[in-house]
Amino acid sequence: MENLTAILITALAAFVAGFVLRMIYAKLSAKSAEQDSKRIIKDAEIMAESKKKEALLEAKLIVDKERKEFEQEIKEKKQSAQNTENRLNQREENLDRKLDSADKKEKDLANKEKDIANKEQNLKTKFDEVEKIKEEQRKTLERVSGMTREDAKKTLVKEMEQEARQDAAVLAQRIEQETRENADKKSKEILSVAIQRIAADHTADITTSTVQIPNDEIKGRVIGREGRNIRAFEQATGVDLIVDDTPEAITVSAFDGVRREIAKVALERLIADGRIHPARIEEVVAKVQREMDEKIKEAGEQAAIDAGVPGLHPEIIKLLGKLKYRTSYGQNQLQHTLEVTWLAGAIAGELGLDVMFCKKAALLHDIGKAVDHEVEGTHHQISADIAKKYGESQKMINAIISHHEGYETPNSAEAFVIAAADAISAARPGARRESVEHYLKRLEKLEKVAKSFRGVSMAYAIQAGREVRILVEPEDVDDKQAQVLARDIAKKVEQELEYPGQIKITVIRETRAQDIAK
Repeated sequence: MENLTAILITALAAFVAGFVLRMIYAKLSAKSAEQDSKRIIKDAEIMAESKKKEALLEAKLIVDKERKEFEQEIKEKKQSAQNTENRLNQREENLDRKLDSADKKEKDLANKEKDIANKEQNLKTKFDEVEKIKEEQRKTLERVSGMTREDAKKTLVKEMEQEARQDAAVLAQRIEQETRENADKKSKEILSVAIQRIAADHTADITTSTVQIPNDEIKGRVIGREGRNIRAFEQATGVDLIVDDTPEAITVSAFDGVRREIAKVALERLIADGRIHPARIEEVVAKVQREMDEKIKEAGEQAAIDAGVPGLHPEIIKLLGKLKYRTSYGQNQLQHTLEVTWLAGAIAGELGLDVMFCKKAALLHDIGKAVDHEVEGTHHQISADIAKKYGESQKMINAIISHHEGYETPNSAEAFVIAAADAISAARPGARRESVEHYLKRLEKLEKVAKSFRGVSMAYAIQAGREVRILVEPEDVDDKQAQVLARDIAKKVEQELEYPGQIKITVIRETRAQDIAK
């Protein structure tokens, strides 16, 4: 019991002691918190004071800055106002000076008006005196010359008109010369540009084709018994077979290029096949003819595509294809036609003309050569007839038929373009060639035409027939007549001869004086 009491007393004492300690700790904690709060408040007050000072300082700086800017603006405005005031003062002074000057000028003008009025009065008086003198002189001149005033005026006008006509003639001649020089220069530029844009190849064909054979024994088989094979072949193809001593070769001769090509291909196939007799010849020739028709059509279609001329009639396409196997002066006719088409298009483009019209006219200009062996007439007329047959315009027909001089006068600028393009293609060096026989005959005709004129002593065709030198008798032909003679010979050459390009006519008149020293 005593132990229990002691325990309770001890526990109570411990509880009291703990309570007291708790109270003491709580009081100490409250005091420490109060001190911390006071310290925080004090720090906050110090910081607030610092912020306040900073804000005041910043506000002061801003106020100072704005005040300075305001003062500067006020200063600038004052300066601008001062400048404006100075300008106004200057203008006012200038106006005052101008007013003074105007007043002075007004006074001067008034004085001058008075002087002018006086002078006018004096001039009027003098004019009246001059008129009287002129009238007296006119009467004196009429009396001396025996001409009235109207007659003198007419004479003077006539003389002035004659002088004006002479001046106009000289001016017109000079303008014509300048125009001709400028036109020559411009035309050369246009033609050079067009020619440079066209770079066509030239292939020279002849009227014979050579077929190579493996050995000369084939020649006997081609001829056949008593010549029946060669006769059947020539009858079926319309060509001439030349079987001579030329080793390992047979010559096919025909002026028609299509027939010659058919004969060449057929003969090559017969030789390769080995079976050569009349029936086989007719069979092979007929097959080759059908193939050739297809080739001609393909060649014509390709030519139309190359020329850039769509929508042509199928018969015209066929005739174009035939030109592939036609030559003129050794120049392939289809190649020549395409070159003329390209040249005409290029020239028309440079001149601002109808390019498509020129291309089509150029493509048809020599189409008559495809059938000129079958139809009578010149190739220009045949070409024009074909164009007319297939519904081409009169302008197109004129351009086709007038591409050579002496047949019809060109009536459009495009027609002149076709003629120029055709001449360029034909006259280009290396484009054409002719046989020696035809060449010699042309030279002989040239010299014969030149010698047919009175006063011509000698005539020589030189430079491959592109120039004729003519010597005349100085007693029969003077210097002026020499120029007329050259023109007359040139016209006759144009009318009577056919030739590629141009021919220069040169007339030489030489006078020689000689004596003998004894």
